[in-house]
Amino acid sequence: MLRNDSLSKVLYIDLSKKDYTIEDRNDLFSEYIGGTGVATELLFENCPKGIEPYSKESPIIFAIGAITGMFPLASKTIAMFKSPHTGNLGESHCGGRTAISIRMAGFGAIVITGKSDIPIYLSISEGKVAFKNASTLWGMASIPVATKILGDREENAGSRSIMCIGRAGENLISYSSLTADTFRHFGRLGLGAIFGSKNLKAIVVGGKDSIYPTDSKQYRETYDEIFKAATSSSLMKKYHELGTPENIIPLNKLKGFPTKNLQRASFDEGVDKISGEHFAEEFLGRRLACAHCPVACIHIAALREPYEDEPYFYKTKMIGYDYELIFAVGSMLGGSDPKNILRLIDTIEAVGLDAMSSGGVLSWATEAFEKGIITEKETLDIKPVWNDYQNYIKMIEYIVSRKNDFYKALGLGAEHAAKTYGGEDFALTFGKNEMPGYHTGPSSHSGYILGARHSHLDNAGYSIDQKVLITNKLEPKDLALKIINEEKWRQILSSLVICFFARGIYSEEIVLKALKSAGFDFTKEELLKISEKIYNRKYEFKFREGFSLDNYRLPKRIFEVVTPTGMIDENYMREVIKEAKKIIVES
Repeated sequence: MLRNDSLSKVLYIDLSKKDYTIEDRNDLFSEYIGGTGVATELLFENCPKGIEPYSKESPIIFAIGAITGMFPLASKTIAMFKSPHTGNLGESHCGGRTAISIRMAGFGAIVITGKSDIPIYLSISEGKVAFKNASTLWGMASIPVATKILGDREENAGSRSIMCIGRAGENLISYSSLTADTFRHFGRLGLGAIFGSKNLKAIVVGGKDSIYPTDSKQYRETYDEIFKAATSSSLMKKYHELGTPENIIPLNKLKGFPTKNLQRASFDEGVDKISGEHFAEEFLGRRLACAHCPVACIHIAALREPYEDEPYFYKTKMIGYDYELIFAVGSMLGGSDPKNILRLIDTIEAVGLDAMSSGGVLSWATEAFEKGIITEKETLDIKPVWNDYQNYIKMIEYIVSRKNDFYKALGLGAEHAAKTYGGEDFALTFGKNEMPGYHTGPSSHSGYILGARHSHLDNAGYSIDQKVLITNKLEPKDLALKIINEEKWRQILSSLVICFFARGIYSEEIVLKALKSAGFDFTKEELLKISEKIYNRKYEFKFREGFSLDNYRLPKRIFEVVTPTGMIDENYMREVIKEAKKIIVES
């Protein structure tokens, strides 16, 4: 590590005692670099086996990487926790200013345990922590309003990060998110609910710490190489211009775009209206970038809405959108009106829910209603039908307020609701986590199963599917190896907290150069050993907490709808899982 680098400092916060300590954990950062690697080890150290996610001893861990604040696109913060949504490994990544703010505050990781007796928020700055009363913010209707109040109260404007939960987290909805800097999220697996269980409303973090590379010439050369690659890449140009919604039209043409709870894999009745091109032409209000990112892939829509009682008076809402949101609350709900999609996104994010899980829950409920599995008795006279966004918005409010037993069940996810009411065959979850937006073939779904957090970003199985389109079908063992090897390498990227959009830029050679600038002298072989160790430790935690690849529940629906690679064979998928288990256990 660099001399006098604060990266190795870990801040331990006890909410019960309203006290904190700081420890130098050079041992962890020297071995695991930062991010996912360090967070995984801190999870083992601080999360007792079999603990309930909402127990006061259950930890929240944030970690950043060795090159945070030094190089472009090293902009993520890793959160680790025991997920209330899956009962297993909780890992969520967030961009914005979170990572740079934690580093400028003088820390490489933060560990939070305990439970406050009253609602509080934490103010972290210049190596110190203040515990502040948040009773007036608790129950507030909108996260942006609470964030604005916190921003007015706290210092370090411009360099700080504000992370805040909404009513969903306060009410322990298991797929609640933590919102950072208004438009970024620790979205998946329920970190917001863990905050709520601890009476922790928000964290404001910032500072003025600095980083001093020892070899400024080598640092400058490496920086310029990365910056040039990032700004000249056609892929990065695509993300700047249209963002991830650029993928909607191509995936729809391939027939890999899940529609109406995956009853189909193409949205033929209105895909042009919800495409990235249409959103950019009609609604794009601004683009934002995470700290130290030259790409600016965050696309914000400007939705102009009239006031009900005032003619010619309008309010303009700024609403973030991307591929996953348009899939989850657009095509999956049969929605072809971009304004309605934006209104539902705005509702979901105001209360602090994960949008992908919200879409999965609502689409399951719509099909269950369509099939008569649930009725207006359960829904409290709401008729969830495809493309009815007024009712979807009402249902989100009922879920957050836990209106009755049915909505309480929806607040625990699609798989829990299906086990309670029926309809498991079309509950599209993997390891209890609602599916991402790719029905491209067996690799995508195998990737969700085998991914440590059941995410498309774990290993990009959908990318393997698209390559198989022009090659031969892979043998089960070969597919399992491809998925696992890709995920292992991503442990290095997420330990450096690299945005996965930049995975093509941060090759092994570039990673080694960047690490050298940060005071880490690894060989390629050492780096690969670290990646394998982190991957194995994640699975060790998963198995310890009851996860199993034996008799794994696969949604029947994925075998009923054709993909770009043809129909998926369940026996083939089972063989892939079987081969993967052998590889994981042997390693």
